[in-house]
Amino acid sequence: MTVWIYNKGEELVVFVSEEAAKVWLDEHDPEGVAFEYEVLDLPAQLGDRG
Repeated sequence: MTVWIYNKGEELVVFVSEEAAKVWLDEHDPEGVAFEYEVLDLPAQLGDRG
């Protein structure tokens, strides 16, 4: 799974799709860019380290 990330200064916005990022950027920062980032999905036994 991938997400799209926009980062400007201390502002970080994560989008579920490229289209969602484009819609948000058009309204909030037309000259800004978002980059694609792969979300790591660890096996359940590794994620339950307590």
